[in-house]
Amino acid sequence: MQKPTVTIENLLGRQVEQILPGRKELEELMKKRKIRLYLGVDPTGRNLHLGHTIVLRKLQQFAELGHEAILVVGTGTVLAGDPSQRDAARARITKKEIAENIKTWKKQVSRVVDFSKVTIKENGDWLAKLRLPEILDIASRISASQLFQRDMFQARLRRGDTVWTHELLYPLLQGYDSVAMDVDLEIGGTDQLFNMLVGRELQKKMRNKEKYVLTTPMLLGVDGKPMSKTSGNTVNILDSPQEMYGKLMGMKDELTSHYAELCCDIPFGELNKLSPRDAKARVAKELVRIYHGQEQAQEAEEEFERVFREKQAPSSVPKVSIQEEMPLVEFLVLADLASSKAKARRLIEQRGVRVNGEVRQNPAEPIRRGMRLQVGKRRFVDT
Repeated sequence: MQKPTVTIENLLGRQVEQILPGRKELEELMKKRKIRLYLGVDPTGRNLHLGHTIVLRKLQQFAELGHEAILVVGTGTVLAGDPSQRDAARARITKKEIAENIKTWKKQVSRVVDFSKVTIKENGDWLAKLRLPEILDIASRISASQLFQRDMFQARLRRGDTVWTHELLYPLLQGYDSVAMDVDLEIGGTDQLFNMLVGRELQKKMRNKEKYVLTTPMLLGVDGKPMSKTSGNTVNILDSPQEMYGKLMGMKDELTSHYAELCCDIPFGELNKLSPRDAKARVAKELVRIYHGQEQAQEAEEEFERVFREKQAPSSVPKVSIQEEMPLVEFLVLADLASSKAKARRLIEQRGVRVNGEVRQNPAEPIRRGMRLQVGKRRFVDT
């Protein structure tokens, strides 16, 4: 399917939640001159998911119109930890973890963004160099009461929980990105609105310059709940074609149009002519095509039909070699079928694990070479 031509009208109209201080003003500025804009993403994990692609696609669209688009990897801000939509403070991250997390980021992002048109920067390059007088100057521009107004902070305080000082610093650090790069626009998900508005205020006070803010809608997970890595409801860019297709086919029917609108360019009217099941298959195949190519999308569709409609075994099953027998709970972690022993035990207790086609409920059951394990409906591994 051919990508639609980018215009200012569809750039600022589709997949956009809000533009501040106003769409009309930003549109007029973009018609007068090329603008500088950025999207910031903190490296809190190794896998980017479809929720990230909404703003990445928007960044690319600005670049295609010739504007100066910058992707900022938050190697500095991540040290403070974004408190947005958090019931508790984030665990502190080390520099080693940051380096591990961003190893494959360029590979992942390049499936959405053309780096001949988009520049990558790391905000650690300027945030780590700030001296105490500069930090105090930034902090003097925003009141403490303003920072405490965040909904999640108020909820914590009502529960008697702690709001840590480094969490209050986060929006100041992210906000300073706008000043350091002297941008005209910042884009991000709706969860970033508070942080982006702090950046807008800092840009106004420190450079006497207007900064626009554009938010994109948040993508729900395949279970209809907010998408997050900890909930296990994400569809990751690096998921295999079969896994991506299977996850999307497993989402709730009412989410089909939500994914079609936010993650790809399928015309609105096309899905209305299809049954709910066929509409979902259309979206699943299109998203696999975008991130893996047409041939892989066709194979993923055929594999899904073979395994889940015709009840046949997958045509290709990954193999995890083991030298000697080991407990089932440990093998599930080794094979990346569970992220921890605790989650592996829950899968076993919930009857979600099969060995050679039979449900197993003993975490200590020995796994040997020559076995086939299945977790849920889609994940298979041979030993």
